[in-house]
Amino acid sequence: MASQQKDVGILAMDIYFPPTCVQQEALENHDAIKGKYTIGLGQDCMAFCTELEDVISMSLTVVTSLLEKYGVDSKQIGRMEVGSGTVIDKSKSIKTFLMQIFKENGNTDIEGVDSRNGCYGGTAALFNCVNWIESNSWDGRYGLVVCTDSAAYAEGPLRPLGGAAAIAMLIGPNAPITFESKYRASHMSHAYDFYKPNLASEYPVIDGKLSQTVYLMALDSCYKRFCERFEKLEGKPFLISEADYFVFHSPYNKLVQKSFARLYFVDFLRNASSVEEVGREKLASFSALSGDESYQSCDLEKASQQVAKQLYDTKVQPTTLLPKQVGNMNTASLYAAFASLIHNTHSSLVGKRIVMFSCGSGITTSMFSLIIQDGQHPFTLSNIATVMNVSDKLKLRHEVPPEKFVEIVKLMEHRYGGKDFVTTKDTSLLSPGTFYLTEVDSMYRRSYAKKAGNGTTGGGNAAAL
Repeated sequence: MASQQKDVGILAMDIYFPPTCVQQEALENHDAIKGKYTIGLGQDCMAFCTELEDVISMSLTVVTSLLEKYGVDSKQIGRMEVGSGTVIDKSKSIKTFLMQIFKENGNTDIEGVDSRNGCYGGTAALFNCVNWIESNSWDGRYGLVVCTDSAAYAEGPLRPLGGAAAIAMLIGPNAPITFESKYRASHMSHAYDFYKPNLASEYPVIDGKLSQTVYLMALDSCYKRFCERFEKLEGKPFLISEADYFVFHSPYNKLVQKSFARLYFVDFLRNASSVEEVGREKLASFSALSGDESYQSCDLEKASQQVAKQLYDTKVQPTTLLPKQVGNMNTASLYAAFASLIHNTHSSLVGKRIVMFSCGSGITTSMFSLIIQDGQHPFTLSNIATVMNVSDKLKLRHEVPPEKFVEIVKLMEHRYGGKDFVTTKDTSLLSPGTFYLTEVDSMYRRSYAKKAGNGTTGGGNAAAL
């Protein structure tokens, strides 16, 4: 069966993010750091979970939505992988909670568990499902990938780097979003850039300067290896002109801008004639810098962003909507950026090549490429854009003032790792079909319900899981 499979990739997608959000401009005014979050980080808004939502509820919501909206029978799922950097339990996987959806139809024969390594878990989950369908182990059913995270930071300058979302992707052959697996390149190494050693807290320990340096270093390494593999197989050089769009993992938008500019600089070093004359003139003085020196050079950073801006606006800017509006979604970040691209350009994407860069702390990174094809209903790009319904989901959000946001965060801090509590069950801000947390009992067992109809609270409107 494996030898017959062609065009394995993403058949369908859906995304969910909480309806509660805080404007970054309001937050920076509250913190008396004007311009730091909007201009400095390049962010617009940040979604966050209240006491009613977490990575499990978001996953239940997005998986149920995907199956229903694309008309996929849950018995057709043969493998499900979850990528998350948010630890709810040190043993029990998020995937096991999702199995409640499939047990209702008698499908308990689903391989896969959770993948965890910073923000890279979703990519590991995706690769696992693609590899399974391309292998002799494939049984003819679909793979399902779930990327889910709620990124939270301690009070201080890093708090605006939060965000929350879940994305589900259906994987199979004859897909409109096809993997070019032969070009895949990775860079894995050891670094204490971002990590969560204190299991009593959801907040990470961060070395901000190191985090940016290793991100760019790994980007360099992946890009060079990706180019080498492309050139070996295609017999021609790979430059950024070979791809129509670039999608980056996005902790914050300014790092995305720096990342694309870095690729432009690498192209200049590899083949100076590949960039425009103005680019050669501005970058020539930096060509003698060592790798370490180039990562620390503010002048290079500024010059490369200037000369790459026109290409950035064309090849990257359409991917930035959700990362800027929702925030850092960790494992879902890269795929929310890809969802933004589909939302903005789906009518003209067929035949295009998209290069993706995934990065997780610690550090794990991969670069891979996708080719967009027509597909067949319901698995078409236009239908994916319709189902995701990005515009309406953004419009329906409820903006919370910074004071209320801080109050909610303090409650979440208090309840982190806690037990024996019941939530308010006030679902007035949640859309019908959204799952939410109802209680954590004395044995830490979590219970969820699904909002039904147009009611504003739980009780009769909730279907328990």
